[in-house]
Amino acid sequence: MAVTNRDPLIERRHLDAEQQAWWDKLTLAQKFSASNLSKYGYDLAFVRSSSSGSLAVLIRDGQSTTISDDGEIDTQPDIVIRP
Repeated sequence: MAVTNRDPLIERRHLDAEQQAWWDKLTLAQKFSASNLSKYGYDLAFVRSSSSGSLAVLIRDGQSTTISDDGEIDTQPDIVIRP
């Protein structure tokens, strides 16, 4: 029997309920960017929505990265994340 390794963001059954809820809030462009970042060890932490749009926040080794509505990745965002 062949065993394949699938990316957890693609194989959504591996996501817990909270991660799935955040994933569902992403735009298509954000999903594409988040999927690419997951290959480098980033995990989707949360999504913040405001009147100017939504901002996805991903974390890797304590460092935050954001993705704007249009999928633009900012690896050095000017944000503070509370523990």
